[in-house]
Amino acid sequence: MIQLNQPLDVGGVHLRNRVFLAPMSGVSDLPFRQLAWQAGAGMVVSEMVASAELCTRERGNLLRLKGDGLGTHVVQIAGREARWMAEAARIAEGEGAHIVDINMGCPAKKVTGGLSGSALMRDLDHALTLIEATIAAVRVPVTLKMRLGWDNDTINAPQLAARAEEAGVQMVTVHGRTRCQFYEGKADWPAIRAVRNAVSIPLVANGDVLDRDDAISILNASGADAVMVGRGAYGQPWLPGTIVHGIGQNAGGVIADYAVAHYEAMLTHYGEPTGIRHARKHLGWYLDVHGSGVGPAERGSIMTETNPQLVARRLHAALSRFSAADLKKVA
Repeated sequence: MIQLNQPLDVGGVHLRNRVFLAPMSGVSDLPFRQLAWQAGAGMVVSEMVASAELCTRERGNLLRLKGDGLGTHVVQIAGREARWMAEAARIAEGEGAHIVDINMGCPAKKVTGGLSGSALMRDLDHALTLIEATIAAVRVPVTLKMRLGWDNDTINAPQLAARAEEAGVQMVTVHGRTRCQFYEGKADWPAIRAVRNAVSIPLVANGDVLDRDDAISILNASGADAVMVGRGAYGQPWLPGTIVHGIGQNAGGVIADYAVAHYEAMLTHYGEPTGIRHARKHLGWYLDVHGSGVGPAERGSIMTETNPQLVARRLHAALSRFSAADLKKVA
C-alpha cells in the first residue's frame, strides 16, 4: 500500500511526498505555493501560463514563473502551437523550473475555445506534436495533466497517456472528470485506473480530494502513485501538507497568523494596488472556511478596505477566534 509520506522520483527529480498542490489559474501564484510548500506539500505547481503570451515576456506572465523559496519548482504551460510550447518550456527552464508540466486538462471556455487545454484531447495527433516539441526543448522532466476525455463518448485518457509516455513524458496527472463535466458531479476515481493500466510512469489522481480519507480512497480506487489537491485548498493552502503529516508539523501557527502572512506576501509579490485586488478572493475563502462566526458587516469591512494595515488587523481579529486546532476540520 502506498504511503502518502513516501518520496517519489519523477525523471530524476526527487519529490518529498505524494500529496501535491494542483495548478489553479488565479490561485496558485507564488505566495500561495510558498505557503503550501512550507506546510509540507510534496510538489506545488504554478498557475497555467499561456505559452505564446509567455514568449512576449510580459511582466504578469513572468511573475507566474517565479519559484523563490520552493524546493521543487514546477511550471505549467499551455498552448496549441509547437513552436511556442517549445520556447515557453525553454523560458521556464531558464527561470529555474525543475519540471515543466503541460496543460491538456483546463476546461475553461476561453482556453478550449483557443484549442488549448482539454480541447487537445479531441486531437491526440496534434497533442503529441506539442508534447514532443516541449520534451525536445528542455533537459528537465516534462509531465502532463489531462482529464478523462472531452465527454463521456470520448474517454481517451489512457490512449493519450500511453502515447505521452512513449514520447518521453515522465508523469501523468488525471482529473477524474471529462471536460464537458467542468466541475459538476463527483469525480470518477475508479475511471482513472484505466490510465494506470496503460502506463508505467508515475500517475497522479486529481478531483474532489478534501481530506486524508479522500486521498487514501482516490489512490485505492485509481491505482495512482500520488494525489493532487485543487479547489479543496481554497482558504487553506496548508491542506496538502496536512493530509500528509497531520496537524502539528504544518499548522504554521494560528489560522489568523497564517492568513495575514499570506495577505502580506501577496502585496509584496504583486505590489500594493494589484495585490489588494488579487488578495480579496483569498480573504473571502479564509472567511468562508474559518470565519463562520464573522457577520456581514465585519466581513464587508475586510473585503472592501483598501488600507492594507487595516485589512490585516481586521482579518486577524476576525480569525483569531479560531486556534490551530481548527485545522483538524480539514485533516
